[in-house]
Amino acid sequence: MEKDLCQKIREEAPLIHCITNPISMMQCANSILALGARPIMAEHPLEVKDITKSAKALVLNFGNITDARLEAMGVSYKAARKNGIPTVIDAVGAACSKLRREYIKKLIDKNEDLKMPLLVKGNYSEIQALLHDNYKASGVDADKELTYEEVCDSAIKLAKDKKVIVLASGKEDIVTDGKMIATVSNGVEKLGKVTGTGCMLGVICGCFFSQESSIRACVRACAALGISSEKAKEDVFILRVIDELSLLTDKEIDERMKVKWTEIV
Repeated sequence: MEKDLCQKIREEAPLIHCITNPISMMQCANSILALGARPIMAEHPLEVKDITKSAKALVLNFGNITDARLEAMGVSYKAARKNGIPTVIDAVGAACSKLRREYIKKLIDKNEDLKMPLLVKGNYSEIQALLHDNYKASGVDADKELTYEEVCDSAIKLAKDKKVIVLASGKEDIVTDGKMIATVSNGVEKLGKVTGTGCMLGVICGCFFSQESSIRACVRACAALGISSEKAKEDVFILRVIDELSLLTDKEIDERMKVKWTEIV
């Protein structure tokens, strides 16, 4: 019987290289450890090339940027492309920062060769901003006025244009590769009330993506966080979520996952 993703991650303990923000760095590292993978949060421009080359996945999170972090992201992204390392770009703040949006778009535009599997992740507003230059939102929160249909259309177009998988996270997570679209409905409202849960989803995607660079893996990653939040108790909520991640099995994802698949015509 073929091993599924949680089991494979725990058996193989892949190294996940994250260049991320200091606001949620500990939550991200602990989420990776909870799944059985190994985090490394290196971000010095002179060392990241070697570290990315040794990793099974790269996660670039734009939640807090500096000159050094941007330089390191460029170096790591180039190394990932050259070596075919699955990569997640978490477009935090792309809807409120022209600098972030344009830098992310430059990276995505370099994905003309398909050697490197690429997932572009963001909330509804961030995905909208990557497609529409005139779109803006306040801060890193998603615009509540955006409709599910609007975001679906933008996600599909971005996936087709850039030949990537797109994840628009929200009350319903939208995942598409331009051919299929999946809507994942797991999760609790409190996830949106705690700093860093979106960043956690990005690194969880990195773990799953390291084993299978597919839309299915991204969907299961979304379900993994959502299910863990549904099982977590209210006290010390985020610690409970991480603890539930460590106990999660493939069978439980299969049983509890709320997903609707639609073929794109």
